[in-house]
Amino acid sequence: MEAFLVSTGIVALAEIGDKTQLLAFILAAKFRKPWPIVLGILLATLANHTFAGVLGSWITTLIGPEMLRWVLGVSFIAMALWTLIPDKFDEKDARLARFGVFGTTLIAFFLAEMGDKTQVATVALAAQYQAVVQVVAGTTFGMMIANVPAVILGDRIAERMPVRTVHGVAAAIFALLGVATLLGAGERFGF
Repeated sequence: MEAFLVSTGIVALAEIGDKTQLLAFILAAKFRKPWPIVLGILLATLANHTFAGVLGSWITTLIGPEMLRWVLGVSFIAMALWTLIPDKFDEKDARLARFGVFGTTLIAFFLAEMGDKTQVATVALAAQYQAVVQVVAGTTFGMMIANVPAVILGDRIAERMPVRTVHGVAAAIFALLGVATLLGAGERFGF
C-alpha cells in the first residue's frame, strides 16, 4: 500500500504544471470532448508507466543492493531538482488531429511522457519498492488526479493553481526520498 500511496502522491504533485498537464489543457480547449481525452490519457499513461515500472524492476536484477541504494538515492535527489525546473510545451505535441480526439490524445500523451520526470520517477519508484503493479497503479492514478481536472475544468483551474508551491512540495518529497534511501531506508526491502 505504501508503494501505491507514495507513487500517487509524488506523481500527482510532480504533474502540476508539467508538459503533459499543459497538453491536457490544450487538447481540452481544442477538442472540447473530455471523455475521449481522459481515456486517451489513461491508456497512454498505463502503457508508458508499465514499461517504466518493468524497467525499474529489471534494473534491480542488474545492480547489487548497495549500488542500487546509491543510484536510487541520487536519482530521487536529481528528480527533486528537475521538478523545480518549469516545463515548456511544444505545440507539435498536439498536432495529431487526423487521428481523432482519442487517438490524438493517446499518441501525444505517450510520446510526451517518454523521458518525462513522471516516467523517470516511475522507473525509480518501481526499483525502490519492487512492486511494479502498485507503483504503476499509483503513478497512473497520480497522473489522472492531476490531468482529469485539467481536461474537465480547463482554464478555470489553471490560473488558480500555485504551480511553484506544488513543485516545491513535490521536490521536497523527492529530496526526502533520496536522502532516506541514501541513509538506508530501503534496507527493509532487501537493498
